Amino acid sequence: MPGIVGLITKLPRDRAERELATMLGTLRHESFYVTGTWTDESLGVYVGWSAQKGSFADGMPLSNETGDVVLVFAGEEFSDPGTTAGLKGRGHKLDSTEAAYLVHLFEEDANFPAGLNGFFHGLLADRVRGTVTLMNDRYGMQRLYYHESKDAFYFAAEAKALLAVRPELRSADLTSLGELIAMNAVLENRSLFEGISVLPGASLWRFRNGTIERKGAYFHPEEWETQPALDQDTYYEELRKAFVRNLPRYFTGQQRVAMSLTGGLDTRAVMAWYRGPAGSLPCYTFGGTYRDCQDVLVARQVARTCGQPHQVIEAGTDFISHFPQLAERTVYLTDGLADVSCAPPFYVCQQAREIAPVRMTGNYGDQILRRFRAFKPSAICADVFRPELLTHITAARGTYFRIADTHPLSFSAFRQTAWHHSSLFALERTQVSQRSPFLDNDVVRTSFRAPTSAVENNIARLRLIADGNSTLRQIRTDIGVGGKNEIFPGALVRRYQNFTFKAEYAYDHGMPQWVARIDHALSPFRLERLFLGRHKYYHFRVWYRDALSKYIREMLLDPLTLSRPYLDRRAVEAMVHGHLNYGRNYTTEIHMLLSLELFHRLFLDVRSSNH
Repeated sequence: MPGIVGLITKLPRDRAERELATMLGTLRHESFYVTGTWTDESLGVYVGWSAQKGSFADGMPLSNETGDVVLVFAGEEFSDPGTTAGLKGRGHKLDSTEAAYLVHLFEEDANFPAGLNGFFHGLLADRVRGTVTLMNDRYGMQRLYYHESKDAFYFAAEAKALLAVRPELRSADLTSLGELIAMNAVLENRSLFEGISVLPGASLWRFRNGTIERKGAYFHPEEWETQPALDQDTYYEELRKAFVRNLPRYFTGQQRVAMSLTGGLDTRAVMAWYRGPAGSLPCYTFGGTYRDCQDVLVARQVARTCGQPHQVIEAGTDFISHFPQLAERTVYLTDGLADVSCAPPFYVCQQAREIAPVRMTGNYGDQILRRFRAFKPSAICADVFRPELLTHITAARGTYFRIADTHPLSFSAFRQTAWHHSSLFALERTQVSQRSPFLDNDVVRTSFRAPTSAVENNIARLRLIADGNSTLRQIRTDIGVGGKNEIFPGALVRRYQNFTFKAEYAYDHGMPQWVARIDHALSPFRLERLFLGRHKYYHFRVWYRDALSKYIREMLLDPLTLSRPYLDRRAVEAMVHGHLNYGRNYTTEIHMLLSLELFHRLFLDVRSSNH
């Protein structure tokens, strides 16, 4: 995926450059990527990069007029519109590269990169001071893996790049594996591999003479936590100012932008304040095969109201026919962190790139404005795991509740993003550049000042939508929020949508076992047509049972899979047969077992893999 790789070392130049070339080769996933390298033997730095053609980070490395400062940057940055003009006014020469101003910001801002706004990581070489610095965004969204050996410090956007030159690291970290099974996330800046860690958010790590000198940070959440709270009206005004002032930045750049539109409030707020002309913003929504889901129905109405084109990207029969390959790519591209249930978003993002290489979203709005927790320990059938691994799964729950004992918004903004959201973000970013104004620094900083009353309801977002486009405020969301009449029939609509949402969950992966048996007995009537597709565009319980049953058997009943030391063979066989043949529901367990098996085959059972 787009990002940087490299090593900081005193190793001989020829060996360091060979290792750099090997690492960089693992990041060339798509034909629309561009790659390059930059080295400085005197500093002991060997760095490479991949970027999407035409993206913000296309054009590395960046250097100042004298060549004394060199920056290799991956990701995007959304600065104040006056930044580049100010730099030019102070005599800096900016070439045509979109990110060229960043290297000059370092020269002028003693707090660099604290003022940067976006998802990124990068390496900065200062030849005058003789230092090399690694950095990343404060939310930890743009992952950077690292490994410290006795002769080099290795870093990479993907863990597989480190495995390519340090094959001895192809060993699973059981603590991390237990956390992944328990909650689909690896915590505390670990990876799934022993000896490979993740750079913490807001890192500023300095190297000199090829070795680490200081592991620092340019930002601490306490800086925003300690702001005084505002009353509800004042808070809303400050939030509105931050959102409206900064939103236009996210529609800038050389690449075409499209809106990934849902039926919810967050994308609605973006559309309410988008001020481009009619027909200038292509919109799309992800859909399925049973019917137009609520996201599609509402998004289509929102786009029409705003005078923007809209289309549906469907995950249907073509997706199912390619699921084995998509599942493998999902696990491979994310170094095992995203499970196979993330294959649908990966598939639709491949199609979305044909519309525009930049995907504007309303992602993280609930997490920031409502402090919603998007992940927690889940109930999974423990019978399939042997006691050795079950111990780590149980311990993961305790770790989660320990790290969750913090400021609610700090958890959402700085832990949930880095350890949960970043895996899907990385997967989708292999295809499109992802943007969201809800993780804008000013918006998040302001959200820390919200009174309790403002985070307990949707009033702030509804006001934001109404102030931007009052007509959009009159359109109910996918779950019935908003509309002209909040009490009647609004309350009835919300109850109905809430019922259909829960019914679909209960009929899909959340179906209780006793209901699954009844559904199995009534399968000739295809009752799924009554419930599925109203809110979701993918339906794995039914897919695993029917269209994907052959693949499930081939993968999970394979002797290689059943021989894994942490699995109970009989329990796995019973689970698979129960789901496919006897009306049981083990969708979540199948997700996890498929993902674990692919992780083993792609990373642990092989010395190299070409995907």
